[in-house]
Amino acid sequence: MGEVAVKICGLQSVEVLKSMVNLPVDYVGFVFARSKRQISGSHAAELLPVLQTWSTGAVPQSVGVFVNPTLEELDEVLRQAPLDILQLHGTESPDYCRKVKDAYGVKIFKAFSVKTDGSVHAGAALAEYDGVLDGLLLDTYDPKYGGGSGVTFNWEAAEPFRQWAKERGIPFFAAGGLHPGNVRTLIDTLQPDGVDVSSGVETDGVKDITKITAFVERVKG
Repeated sequence: MGEVAVKICGLQSVEVLKSMVNLPVDYVGFVFARSKRQISGSHAAELLPVLQTWSTGAVPQSVGVFVNPTLEELDEVLRQAPLDILQLHGTESPDYCRKVKDAYGVKIFKAFSVKTDGSVHAGAALAEYDGVLDGLLLDTYDPKYGGGSGVTFNWEAAEPFRQWAKERGIPFFAAGGLHPGNVRTLIDTLQPDGVDVSSGVETDGVKDITKITAFVERVKG
């Protein structure tokens, strides 16, 4: 197993981003879906230049998080903020994913949400996304929004998804309720290609550089 990638999601502050530039972070996520971490395309345009100042030798890839966006919504954001990856958290169909990928030349990560009973909330059967996705993410199902719930999912549900991604040579990410105290256990259990954190590195709803640093060190150490 190679080095596990780190994605820090839900960034809203230029100052917080600047405080992260010495950390080996692989992906930085910006939320455009309705949530307390939601930002606009114009706000994202102010944040993106900070990624170019990263001091670790590798610029993190920018990820936009959306839930069932219209093409008009995507167009408005991408005109202002040229993101590298779109992470789709709703019930976006394989055809929709392909259409967006072709139209904008971006990579597509599809998030699948695991419900408390172990079933998965998705737009179509996994097999139908074959050849469309550039990454696959499992998160905890949250009916209000596709992520950021701060609750872990049943990790046993992950294996078919991890295997599917591996067979297709695309990265498998795990999210949902991760924090510095449990991320190493998840990595040892699931062996994902990457981990995604948002609320688990916050204090009182605000990104905390001490927690972000601890999380990155647990993953990369």
